[in-house]
Amino acid sequence: MQTNFLFIENILNNLCFVSLTSATLIYWIQNSLNWKTISLASISILLSNIFLFTSLILRWYNSKHFPLSNLYESLLFLCWSLTLIHYFIEKKTSSSWIGLITTPSMLVIQVFTCFFLPEQLQQSSPLIPALKSNWLIMHVSVMLVSYAALICGSLFSIAYLWVHLFIELNQQKTLYFLSTKLGVLISPINFDSRLVEFSHNCENYSYRLIGLGFPFLTLGILSGAIWANEAWGSYWSWDPKETWALITWLIFAIYLHTRYIYKWSGLKSSILASIGFFIIWICYIGVNLLGKGLHSYGFFL
Repeated sequence: MQTNFLFIENILNNLCFVSLTSATLIYWIQNSLNWKTISLASISILLSNIFLFTSLILRWYNSKHFPLSNLYESLLFLCWSLTLIHYFIEKKTSSSWIGLITTPSMLVIQVFTCFFLPEQLQQSSPLIPALKSNWLIMHVSVMLVSYAALICGSLFSIAYLWVHLFIELNQQKTLYFLSTKLGVLISPINFDSRLVEFSHNCENYSYRLIGLGFPFLTLGILSGAIWANEAWGSYWSWDPKETWALITWLIFAIYLHTRYIYKWSGLKSSILASIGFFIIWICYIGVNLLGKGLHSYGFFL
């Protein structure tokens, strides 16, 4: 039975890889040739979401616990959340340019998860006592959903910075380079209008997604504090994971505060959100490399 589950899961992972690769290529081809239809790429993203969801459900059924007990499972859940967010944004906006930014990240996460993680880290195992709590579903799933939304928002800010720094600040030189060396990618005729619209949309959706992810991050940290008090008798212990989660929260709190109160926009707010992108990955994976603190059981979680 265990072998059958692993075989099916391996098939689902390969199908997800194929669909995400297809979606990435289709988005780049569509935007290069200025095609208007996005249905095929959107279907590929939807299929990826279904494959990931099915894989998580199978692991849940096989392990008898919610599949968020190791790095492999949490990355699958993160990738699933990213595909879900992407799908809803694309359906709402009907904009194929979104796929240029989001799908490469999904593909990188999926490839790393399924093809680079050691096999022993991919295997499901019984929960250790510290994780045998109903708070597991609440805390970890909410944190990962917040990471997905914040990562998407930060990616849009990084895209805005790329446009601003390498296109708008050096417009004539860059236009000449793109039109002569990479003319197949961007037409010189509509170069300016497309870039202005692209940068505006990047900033707009960055703000919206970070505004969506921040409450989830807050809820995830609070639920983690309650769980910590039940498990260890203390709401906050300043271990590395907690400290970096707080740093992540502060970065995006400053971003939203400066946007709303001081009306920051454009370059300054995008730089702040881009910093947040790297802080998220330090909190999510980097801190776990230490294998220290109360979250040491979650090494590579």
